[in-house]
Amino acid sequence: MNYSIDMSVTPKVAAFFDKDTNTVSYVVQDPDSKACAVYDSVMDIDYASGRISCQSADALIDYIRANGLELQWLIETHAHADHLSAAPYIQRKLGGKLGIGEHIVTVQDVFGKVFNEGTEFQRDGSQFDRLFKDGDTYEIGGLRAFVMYTPGHTPACTTHVVGSAAFVGDTLFMPDGGTARADFPGGDARTLFRSIRKVLETLPRETKLYMCHDYAPGGREIKWETTVDEQRRTNIHVRDGMTEDEFVRLRETRDATLGMPKLILPSLQVNIRGGRLPEPDQSGKRFLKVPINGL
Repeated sequence: MNYSIDMSVTPKVAAFFDKDTNTVSYVVQDPDSKACAVYDSVMDIDYASGRISCQSADALIDYIRANGLELQWLIETHAHADHLSAAPYIQRKLGGKLGIGEHIVTVQDVFGKVFNEGTEFQRDGSQFDRLFKDGDTYEIGGLRAFVMYTPGHTPACTTHVVGSAAFVGDTLFMPDGGTARADFPGGDARTLFRSIRKVLETLPRETKLYMCHDYAPGGREIKWETTVDEQRRTNIHVRDGMTEDEFVRLRETRDATLGMPKLILPSLQVNIRGGRLPEPDQSGKRFLKVPINGL
């Protein structure tokens, strides 16, 4: 695949950190217009009480409105297992198209069965406005973005390259954090290594990389911006010289020690629906399922 890389344009990037889920969402603006896109938005949930709230999403909306921006895209880098997407809520307020990688249909099929969603749950990606293929492009105003298919963490992960910036989702962490886990259904450490090397060897070394998560290893301050060069020199899991077999051993050993994300059950049920809550029952109440020994 030959990707159309244009390092001459630097988008305006505003980051919003959600401390409850350690997630970073982004508003990305075409520097020559008011057009913008939102990447990996967060809807707040108090899981114990089952209450949904919108503070994180409202912060993005307030920023977009305060700066007179026009929202054109709401992008999900993958179906997140650690936070609920706020994309439909933001879309109702501001418009824009909702996009995700085409392999979301694989994730929908797997977790549609896990949560016993039945035939009424469509497993064709129709909850989204666009399903991106590897190499697809889209416009944010006059700024052209393109999509790299980067599976491994999940089967549907994508990296979005916007001018001189790339939004990598959970494919990479900051160099001292290494990489995301690869043990979810459909994940694979060997595939993840190859996806990361594709990103690091395809994009110019000065490309800015924006993370979807940071967990402040060693107690340092939260960070979410690095470069291809820094990752290639210092990433503890995938720096230059690390072999695929070494990475697979390291990743699989670490994954075996990890517990499930605390919001995995509500997140997946909502995010495979494009960020929408399950339909209400006859009484008007909505319910999330807890499969016993189901994951």
